Amino acid sequence: MRNRYRLGIDAGGTFTDFVLAENNGSLRVFKSPSTPHDGTIAIKAGLAQISEAVQRPIEEIVQECDLCINGTTVALNALIEKKGVKVGLLCTEGHEDSLEIRLGHKEEGYRYEADFPPAHMIAPRHLRRPIRERVTGTGDVNIPLHEQDIRDAVSYFKEQEVESVAISFVWAVRNPAHEKRAKEIVQEMMPGVFVCTGSEVYPQVREYTRTSTTVVNAYLSPVMARYVQKIDDYFQSLGAKSPVRYFQSNGGLAIGEAMRGRAVNAINSGPASAPQAGLFVGQPFDINNVITVDMGGTSFDITLTKDGQTNLNKNIDFLRYRIGVPMIQVETLGAGGGSICHVDEYGMLNVGPESAGANPGPVCYGKGGTRPTVTDANLVLGYLNPKAVLGGTIHLDRDAAIQAVKEHVADPLGISVEKAAYGISTIVNLNMVNGIRRVSIERGYDPRDFALLCAGGAAGMHITALAEEIGSRTVLVPKVSSVFCAFGQIISDVRYNYLASEPMRLDDHANLEALNKKFDELETQGREHLISDGFSNSQISCSRSVEMRYVGQIHECNVEIHPGEITREKIASVLDDFHKRHEELYTYSEPHNPVELVNIESTMVGNVEKPEFMQVAQRGSTAADALVEYRPALFDDDGHWTDTPVYSGPELDVGVTIDGPAVVEEPTTNIVVRPGWQLVLEPNNCYRLTRIN
Repeated sequence: MRNRYRLGIDAGGTFTDFVLAENNGSLRVFKSPSTPHDGTIAIKAGLAQISEAVQRPIEEIVQECDLCINGTTVALNALIEKKGVKVGLLCTEGHEDSLEIRLGHKEEGYRYEADFPPAHMIAPRHLRRPIRERVTGTGDVNIPLHEQDIRDAVSYFKEQEVESVAISFVWAVRNPAHEKRAKEIVQEMMPGVFVCTGSEVYPQVREYTRTSTTVVNAYLSPVMARYVQKIDDYFQSLGAKSPVRYFQSNGGLAIGEAMRGRAVNAINSGPASAPQAGLFVGQPFDINNVITVDMGGTSFDITLTKDGQTNLNKNIDFLRYRIGVPMIQVETLGAGGGSICHVDEYGMLNVGPESAGANPGPVCYGKGGTRPTVTDANLVLGYLNPKAVLGGTIHLDRDAAIQAVKEHVADPLGISVEKAAYGISTIVNLNMVNGIRRVSIERGYDPRDFALLCAGGAAGMHITALAEEIGSRTVLVPKVSSVFCAFGQIISDVRYNYLASEPMRLDDHANLEALNKKFDELETQGREHLISDGFSNSQISCSRSVEMRYVGQIHECNVEIHPGEITREKIASVLDDFHKRHEELYTYSEPHNPVELVNIESTMVGNVEKPEFMQVAQRGSTAADALVEYRPALFDDDGHWTDTPVYSGPELDVGVTIDGPAVVEEPTTNIVVRPGWQLVLEPNNCYRLTRIN
């Protein structure tokens, strides 16, 4: 039986979002300006709003929560801002420079640009120390571990005041004995310093990926550990009866203890819950092809779900660092409501990626911002109510927004303020459309086959324009869209990924006994972890995948494999799936060529009881009952203002149809219904917009 409440908290760059679900099915949403220097300040402010709304002390609410869940950008921000800790790396002698060699790789778009700067090394060269040792691909020891090399390196680390140590030896995934011993020596000589090994963090084939992932984890984990400690202590002081859960990049929850040493699993914590929430919202409409777009104050995040399955990325470059661990595939752009607009030296209008963030924020917030943002443009265009109060404390100033757009955009371009504001909106829309195309068209999906799901406080003002550009005729805007990731957290499960390497050719000589044994080891470990986390066997489920390739290829394809004993017949079926997937990705397959298995993965899930949400009943009111006012708004670049009806979302009844142009105002977001679109509120508290011409 669930306790009375479930609380989801998503700390974004501009606002921290809160969703409070009660076991009677009601749902409340709140926002508080983010405080990046200390996340507990924003959380305290949001909990104060909740306490006032529920009219109960926050201690009582927290004590009656079965789950308190936190999605955070702490690890992401530390990586972006290069504010991790000082890292030393112990690596196999001769492999000190693999992080800089980067397999000879340059990012897309810069491959032929000779003066493109190298990536910043978070473990500088003098802190990458060679250790004489060597394990072969079979797990045999070729060169014994020279322990004195480790002691000499650690002595140097102490002189350099290193705060965290990463250890990554060649082929340690086949035999981790040397890494384990090295870790023991480091812990003995540097007690209290964080230490992690490649065979723990990313136990799969690919030396560069494993080393990079381990170094990033060492760089971020002490930062994440401090944050987790602070949040855990705060909720314990409120009397929380269960540990805070933290959202991971793989789309699942984990307790703080698991996150302290695996900060790399939290890099994309915030937007990773969006796909689960998107599927939940689409279920009543039998929609399982969803592109979710989340536009907040700082960024624009895109995820794609096809046939109910969301892609997981592995072995990718993220902020110029190779990350191997599974992450929900998220395309992130610097295109949020706080994205700053400026005219460059060539006389071109640019929007983002620089953001005004939470402080000072857009000009219209009146907190010291001087440069116009997308939010300021939306206010000028009439999409926002100039009398609105955001986040409970921010009063909008339309005159200030007009003046900022005039000074920084309209006057330099020699155009009217109206055209300048519409130009800002158009450019940010095109930037977002290009991101949507990258996760759809460039991966073989037609965006016209998908519903566009609107998330984030700023997305509602752009969503119908985006749908027109990509050809989608259905848009879903849930009432919780402005806090969508926090909503996704409260309906998500606990999820852990267990990885291993088991290289073998999948022919008649394949060692299936070893393969079955390795899967059993991973899943036993995961089951024990979840049971210690409070789950019963009946609440635990498992899924498997394998990475395969044609012999001689460099890259692998990921293929699902059903749990249970792996037999020759099952291998034949997996091979068929591999050939099909290879053809989907690369337009060809080679069924007669030999195939080899490289890596394996088991995903263990502790299934959390999902809240039941109320269905909204019709009240019998009309559109006129929800009409607030008519406000001039601009929907084209000709400067023709349209006297646009503005409706109160909370007063709009289920089943009432609104034809565009119109604006629907919710407490934490606005929905702009462009001409040619129709909006209706469905019983699941979701607006469905349909293109009617």
